[in-house]
Amino acid sequence: MSSSFSFKRIVSLLLLASAIQLLFIHSVLSQSQDNAFLYHKCSDIEGNFTSRSPYESNLNSLFPRLSYSVPSNGFGALSTGNKPDNVNGLGLCRGDASPSDCRTCLATAIPELRMRCPNNKAGIIWYDNCLVKYSSTNFFGKIDYENRFYLYNVNNVSNPASFNTQTKALLTELTKKATAGGNQKLFATGEKSLGEKKLYGLVQCTRDLRSDSCKACLDGIIGELPNCCDGKEGGRVVGGSCNFRYEIYPFVKTA
Repeated sequence: MSSSFSFKRIVSLLLLASAIQLLFIHSVLSQSQDNAFLYHKCSDIEGNFTSRSPYESNLNSLFPRLSYSVPSNGFGALSTGNKPDNVNGLGLCRGDASPSDCRTCLATAIPELRMRCPNNKAGIIWYDNCLVKYSSTNFFGKIDYENRFYLYNVNNVSNPASFNTQTKALLTELTKKATAGGNQKLFATGEKSLGEKKLYGLVQCTRDLRSDSCKACLDGIIGELPNCCDGKEGGRVVGGSCNFRYEIYPFVKTA
């Protein structure tokens, strides 16, 4: 009797430990997905800087200023130093990210960008909650056509032609909303009914762009839907100046 009771107790404890471990793993995965690393790119076009050079000093000055200025309103664009060693940089947090989430994302992205692009005079990194970019050239107010990548859900929809049309319609409508007068965040989210399901979307531009440039940027990447995400349940085109995302499940954070 005692032996049987002990065995059952051991089994119960093992099951409890397994449940706790699974809960912990799920929690870690959820946290990492909330601020997932997406992509980075180090530019060789602008060349490299040397250690302890004026350019590195200006870069080291720029990043803390971005970390401080961006979280309060979700965007910041700054320059430090004088030519030929001046550095231009911006930080953008997703429009639905809280100041705390924005700050956390920047605290992760900036050192990661420095590590991945240790001596490059230009680089960019994307996380789910933020974007950080720097360059020796003044890129403010100009659409970034060079830095761009695709992400998509591997699952296909049953009626791709209709789904693609509905997706483009939603993203086009959100572009109008994001670039309408008074929308200083250049950010919009929304949803569209697909019978028993719903389609959810998000568009955003960096706020150094004017609204007409933002629209041109978003129109351009929406035009890449057939190349990016033809018939896919979810997808993104992510660039240095604008991005969109759509899914068949809600992904936008609510207050």
